[in-house]
Amino acid sequence: MNDGTGLRRELSSRQVGMIALGGAIGTGLFLGSGLAISMAGPSVVVVYALAAVVALALSYALAEMTVIHPDAGGFGAIAHRYLGPMAGFVQRWLYVVAQIVNIGSEVVAAGLYIQFWWPQVPLWVPVAGFSALILTVNTLSVRFFGEFEYWFAMIKVVTIVAFIGIGAYFLLFGFAGHPSPGLSAVTEHGGFLPNGLGAAWLALSVVSFSYLGTEAVAVTAAESRDPERDVPRAARSMVLRLGLFYVLGTAVLVLIVPWSEAAGVEGITQSPFVRLFEYAGVPAAAGVMNFVVLTAALSAMNTNLYLSSRMVHSLAVVRQAPRGLLKISKRGVPSRSLGVCAVGLVIAVLASVFSPKDAFPLLIGAALFSGLAAWIIIFATHFAFRRARERAGAAPSPIRLPGAPVTSGLAVLVLVAVLVTTGFTDQFFVAWLAGPPFLVLLVLAYLLVRRRAAARADEPAA
Repeated sequence: MNDGTGLRRELSSRQVGMIALGGAIGTGLFLGSGLAISMAGPSVVVVYALAAVVALALSYALAEMTVIHPDAGGFGAIAHRYLGPMAGFVQRWLYVVAQIVNIGSEVVAAGLYIQFWWPQVPLWVPVAGFSALILTVNTLSVRFFGEFEYWFAMIKVVTIVAFIGIGAYFLLFGFAGHPSPGLSAVTEHGGFLPNGLGAAWLALSVVSFSYLGTEAVAVTAAESRDPERDVPRAARSMVLRLGLFYVLGTAVLVLIVPWSEAAGVEGITQSPFVRLFEYAGVPAAAGVMNFVVLTAALSAMNTNLYLSSRMVHSLAVVRQAPRGLLKISKRGVPSRSLGVCAVGLVIAVLASVFSPKDAFPLLIGAALFSGLAAWIIIFATHFAFRRARERAGAAPSPIRLPGAPVTSGLAVLVLVAVLVTTGFTDQFFVAWLAGPPFLVLLVLAYLLVRRRAAARADEPAA
């Protein structure tokens, strides 16, 4: 049991690692990559590599802090400790909103994958069905959730490794009836930067969304059996996994399939990974791959629902959310916090009913501002964490972010630049329409919460 929260430490080391992976690899790679490729062309590989460096810095910064403070609420609780209660309040609610909307984007993507097989099915039907399934999984014990997520994530891990291996073989030797394309997909069709350097930079906003979920390793610490061992191990494994899955995966993709085809001529209703197998003339494999990316979307959705519900629960622990959200079910699940986060599923159903073609990019845009702002606060927290511990003469953490604070500062500069860039993209301008006003609203909400807390403290005891 995690003292003071009611949460149970039932997640094993392998489950913690896979939950972190499940949050980081979902529609951003399998579906969102098509949107990024349509903007950057083959140069999307460099874009993914740049975003991976920032994500890895974030992963190490989080691990360094979480090993010392494996508290419920993860980085939100640590921000509360080192930057103050306002920062903790704003960051956690920013993250909760980003994840709630992100949950909606994942389930919409799952519905799009179903339409690969049955295009006549209205999008809202599979969206509603998958929403009910994943919500049910999250109401069960955290041990069951961890095992479910482990195998869901394992499917996409094995598939991506196989995809990279088969793709590399095809590039080197070709298949019967399908000679190797060599470097033609990069040298032809407009070259490496077909839409210019500016378009490649714009694609960074899409790619950055792909890595949201890397921070999951910090939130799982409160329910890990051995956070001092599991969190550093999960953070280190992210180095290999992010580099392998995102950078090599997209590299193989754009080398085999001309970027204009990988991007899709009919928007993003099909994953470019599925199109790869169709291009290779293996339709049966395309169906199998579509099943894999469907499980990937459900896996990411499953993890995001878990993360957001724990963050809401941690807000209730420090009286920055209604105390009623502290309720823990007999299975050790914060059931009322889970219900709050299920709002994202309702949003997804409504979006798929009223705007099925635009649902995915609109949901991504709405989540992007909050997610990137939460990342920036994580790096600010890490800077304050390092400074406070150095002044106190405390022993260094077992795992440290190399090059900090320079590393943290450079990562923040990239994130701020990406955040500003979203205002110049057709897909994500909604981030700036909703993001800043929401940030102001959160600050005002915190002031109101603090005033009420002070009023209660001044009330005479009954």
